Amino acid sequence: MSCAIVEKTLYLIQSDDPILKLQGARDIRRLTKSSLRYRRHFSDAVKPLVDMLRNSLSVEYKEAALLALLNLSVKDEGNKKSIIDAGALEPIIGILQSENASLQEHAAASLLTLSASSVTKPILSSFGVIPLLVDILRCGSPQAKVDSIITLYNLSTSQGNLTLILQTEPIPSIVTLLKSCKKSSKTAEKCTALLESLMSYDECRKALTSEEGGILAIVEVLEIGSLQSREHALGALLTMCQSDRCKYRELILREGVVPGLLELTVKGTTKSKEKSQTLLRLLRDTPNERSQLQPDTLENIVLNLISQIDGKEQTGKARGLLAEVIQVSMDQSLRRLHQRATVCTPVDLSVSGAGSTISST
Repeated sequence: MSCAIVEKTLYLIQSDDPILKLQGARDIRRLTKSSLRYRRHFSDAVKPLVDMLRNSLSVEYKEAALLALLNLSVKDEGNKKSIIDAGALEPIIGILQSENASLQEHAAASLLTLSASSVTKPILSSFGVIPLLVDILRCGSPQAKVDSIITLYNLSTSQGNLTLILQTEPIPSIVTLLKSCKKSSKTAEKCTALLESLMSYDECRKALTSEEGGILAIVEVLEIGSLQSREHALGALLTMCQSDRCKYRELILREGVVPGLLELTVKGTTKSKEKSQTLLRLLRDTPNERSQLQPDTLENIVLNLISQIDGKEQTGKARGLLAEVIQVSMDQSLRRLHQRATVCTPVDLSVSGAGSTISST
């Protein structure tokens, strides 16, 4: 990193000459694209960049200032705070509502980076960005929608923001995005993560079931999503079934959830294995009324569910996965028996030897 370059670039961005200022903003964007050190050394450029963003009428100037601020805020908590303190949120929010798709995308990306800090989350929500982000989910460009759902998820983890998201009636827009995106994508992960949190609310559960293909989209993520996405999808379905088993059991079963759940009982994390087995028990024809001393086996629960599945393909897949579950269970039991035998053998031998010595004397 060259100190001379930093000094020259700061001179340009602080200049009263608009052409020099534009060049300075572009240089800052280029230099800070992949350098944490440059981001740190260009912290003094935040205020002139925000002034440029606020006061310029030119799309070209606004874009240059916005992109420079975007790069400055990436993985730099100090710059995030400085950008907000300098008054950047108001012009960024204004740009988010503009009809220029390119500027709108840059504004959404800027809010995404700013929302990655626990300090800035309540500030962003206090500026009313949540309803605007949900509007972007409804009618924004594809990239702006992706950035908006991630921003909404980031904001949802801050106390009080989930209620604000709830008030915007976001379920139709989230479901539409989830249905259209790759189920193994980051977008699907954030959609299902947000849905998992929102399923704690009765109005959101009702809204999800009212959306055509809503539950199916979650089931598809459960089957082919990333491991993190599958856990969120599982959590959303489990929350629904636990809230009102009679109401949601048939709706979930109808979408062919059993094969995905069975696969998680074999290949999922410890947490997802436990949750998938809990959901399988809730989905069975009759709830488990036996005592904990005599629990139903997973095999019996699944056989009960398979008898209720429509379609040969789903039934065949479920039976195949059940066979795998049984095989894994048997393998685990054999390993445990082998480990016990290995541990017990020396003790048994020593006791046997002692007995032989006593009997011979």
